[in-house]
Amino acid sequence: MPGTARHDREMAMEAKKKLAQCSDPIDKLRLQCLSRGSAGIKGLARVFRIMDDDNSRSLDMKEFLKGLSDYGVLLEKEEALQVFRQFDRDGNGTIDFDEFLVTLRPPMSNARKDVIMQAFRKLDKTGDGVVTIEDLRGVYNAKHHPKYQNGEWTEDQVFRSFLDNFDSPYDKDGVVTPDEFMNYYAGVSASIDTDVYFIVMMKNAWKL
Repeated sequence: MPGTARHDREMAMEAKKKLAQCSDPIDKLRLQCLSRGSAGIKGLARVFRIMDDDNSRSLDMKEFLKGLSDYGVLLEKEEALQVFRQFDRDGNGTIDFDEFLVTLRPPMSNARKDVIMQAFRKLDKTGDGVVTIEDLRGVYNAKHHPKYQNGEWTEDQVFRSFLDNFDSPYDKDGVVTPDEFMNYYAGVSASIDTDVYFIVMMKNAWKL
């Protein structure tokens, strides 16, 4: 996988700079997540997952406010309420996890989305619309992984760890959907300014 550590640092600095001038509550929330690197949005999702005691995949206002505070997001209460109301589209007092994550995802051009889906389709060897350990067998070589080489992990454990990068943090089931794959790369994409560079990086990483 491409080294995104440098991009992460650049993106985090960029997000912090933008945060200083930002007034829209959703942008503020997004930038605070991105200032933690490309996994920042996933991190917030993980906190919400822990809050979701009844596994309803939705949050009420109290859970939402507590999740923000546990993750250390700095929003005025009024701003947080405004964000909640914006996501609570049907006005039933709860917000849907997945919808929330998709809206929080940094916007991407169609060219970027296309190349992400090309990589997904290449991984999805069986063509059933999701990526599992079975799909990885012919595409990803586990034998180069240091933990495989030192005997700590089996091949399947290496595959599973690879899938966990993309899997929803609140539902690691070893099955990666196009949406989860897109969420992951939206974080990476936010750190890369030009479409051309992002596309080249993806093509090199996935040998497209």
